[in-house]
Amino acid sequence: MTKYKRILLKLSGESLMGKQQYGIDNNHLQEYASQIAEIASMGVQVGIVIGGGNIFRGLGSAAKGFDRVDGDKMGMLATTINSIALNSTLKNLKVESKLFTATEMEFVGEYYSKQKAVEALSKGKVIIISGGTGNPYFTTDTASALRGIEIEAEIMLKGTRVDGIYTADPEKFPDAKKFDKISFDEIYSRNLKIMDITATTLCKENNLPVLVFNMDKKGNLLKVVKGENIGTIVYK
Repeated sequence: MTKYKRILLKLSGESLMGKQQYGIDNNHLQEYASQIAEIASMGVQVGIVIGGGNIFRGLGSAAKGFDRVDGDKMGMLATTINSIALNSTLKNLKVESKLFTATEMEFVGEYYSKQKAVEALSKGKVIIISGGTGNPYFTTDTASALRGIEIEAEIMLKGTRVDGIYTADPEKFPDAKKFDKISFDEIYSRNLKIMDITATTLCKENNLPVLVFNMDKKGNLLKVVKGENIGTIVYK
């Protein structure tokens, strides 16, 4: 039995690097795909959005002399590269999956629409939605919130390298305290940077809860969809 029937899983591009400084660590990619395959085999409908920070980060490029819009376009292509890699890995595991793109790239995947995405989910396919929102100035966190709302996911699962939300960055402040649950309003008041403010507002206004958890620990994704008390839940 699982607690959730349909989820939106947000994966960071940086997590795909593993211990590398750049690119995709194949062992990490395989592990992520195996966890996704496991919950899909249990009947969980899975939508996925992946960041591109392991390849290129648009916002950071603006400080290095790139035009912000051009930088964001490069970032969208980076998310598409990661999405192709995950889609291919899932297919190698015999998982039915479908890759969508936020802009028209017929040789990569099908142009995204809510109707097509929901239809694929209802047929048991894992869907991967690449290219962010298809627009500059929006992060993949915002894309995740938007797609999660559109596909009517019950929850947005934000897979990270840490096991939840803390009062401060636990990698920098060992005495930081972890929250088991926290409201969107408290996220605002404490100025916690779990997502950008646009993504946070979208989730709050559309009553899409967010669960932040450590995706790097094998078996955690299964524990989350079963409703085990790990990570931090953000609620309205």
